[in-house]
Amino acid sequence: MQIAGLQKLTLLDFPGQVACTVFLPGCNFKCPFCHNAALVTGSRPEEGMTQEALLHFLQGRQGILDGVCITGGEPTLQPELETLLRAVRDLGFAIKLDTNGYEPKILKRLCELGLVDYVAMDIKNAPAQYAATTGLKEIDLDKINESIAFLKRGTVSFEFRTTVVREFHSKDSMLRLAEWISGDMPYFLQEFKDTGGLICQGLHGWDKADMHAILERIRPLLPRAELREM
Repeated sequence: MQIAGLQKLTLLDFPGQVACTVFLPGCNFKCPFCHNAALVTGSRPEEGMTQEALLHFLQGRQGILDGVCITGGEPTLQPELETLLRAVRDLGFAIKLDTNGYEPKILKRLCELGLVDYVAMDIKNAPAQYAATTGLKEIDLDKINESIAFLKRGTVSFEFRTTVVREFHSKDSMLRLAEWISGDMPYFLQEFKDTGGLICQGLHGWDKADMHAILERIRPLLPRAELREM
């Protein structure tokens, strides 16, 4: 497997763990605001490292790092993902998986095999705005619903999260989203910031006052909702 990138240390990506973050290429969404756009579009195929090089790095971090965050792109598109997770697990690391939830059968298999300790699933928007927010003409929401329902059963620790972009999200759409996924689980509103290299240019975040207003509006439905700066 080709590894698209490696962040050697993070104290933020994996809650409660000193970790590294592994970036895998490719995605089945084309979210206009994606901050890892190069992984989605394949515009930097020459960069990265082999799986063997990654495992060699991790061998040298045993006893230093607690966990490994696997992100993308969309990791569940990689046919060798299970093999990678087994190799990381054999080295003694906890594993966090970032996913858009569009491959529910793969998500369930990895979790039920005990290869994932924590899942962060992006909830892109309310159902009516989901396709546009993912950059697709149409979307099969049954797949998203299947992943949501699986995670809410509590097989693995998880969080839901939404990156809020002024051009795609409104206070009303965020309320519809909260009504859709409502429940007592960790949920994070992430403030969009344009770091450059996006799929679509000219996008904007909401200001903090508006973000707090959205938070207070959805908390009756998502009581553990919090703001998270990106």
